[in-house]
Amino acid sequence: MAADIMTIERKTQSNQGIQVISRAAEILRILKKDNSGLSLGQIADRVHLPRSTVQRIVNALIAERLVMASAAEGGLRLGSEIQSLAAAGRINMAELVRPILTELSKETKETVDLAVFRDDHMVFVDQVVGSHRLRTVSAVGEVFPMTDTANGKAALALMEDDVLVAIAAPEFKSDAGTAKPLSEFLKEIEDVRKTGIGWDLDEHTDGISAAGFAFRDPMGLIYAVSVPVPSHRFDALKDKLVDLLLEARKSILQLL
Repeated sequence: MAADIMTIERKTQSNQGIQVISRAAEILRILKKDNSGLSLGQIADRVHLPRSTVQRIVNALIAERLVMASAAEGGLRLGSEIQSLAAAGRINMAELVRPILTELSKETKETVDLAVFRDDHMVFVDQVVGSHRLRTVSAVGEVFPMTDTANGKAALALMEDDVLVAIAAPEFKSDAGTAKPLSEFLKEIEDVRKTGIGWDLDEHTDGISAAGFAFRDPMGLIYAVSVPVPSHRFDALKDKLVDLLLEARKSILQLL
């Protein structure tokens, strides 16, 4: 009987510990959404917990530097230790997805690129070179625009419309003589959102076409995988390429 009671007590303590961790995580998420400084009462309202419970959890988070007082408004915000933990847990995306890029290149015999969105452009961060004698190669670190590239369009499709327009409009303005209307481009982005695939059909560079998809990492950064192909053999590969890209996207999302 005593052993049964001890077992029940251990299970109860374990469940209570899990509940406290869950509640602490929810408080941290609330502060992440509004990190300007929230009062205990505001936090309690948003997590639907008694103020006294929130007070105990917040005190423990403050002791661990996961939460700190906001000097400006007198509320609470995420602490410095959060940044340290985030930096330590940052994913090396190129290293993580390279096996998938390598397999995609093997299946297509084409070059496969990995790019990341920065400010208002795409930056190439990794590449697996194709096995064809005639192949497309761009240097790691090279910067590409958003509106006439497969990876740029795929990345824009993950953004809200107002952000998308703010990024795309300057490119259209600088290329007003040859660019398609912005309204037509927005319709194209809607198609990318539906299919998951962005296209560059001889737009960025004559003689080179490409297809690609984009995804967000756990930190919210937008990456894109694209396959540039000499246009004379692009049509023959196009349908297979869509299937392979969607499968690669699925594999990457599973990793994340």
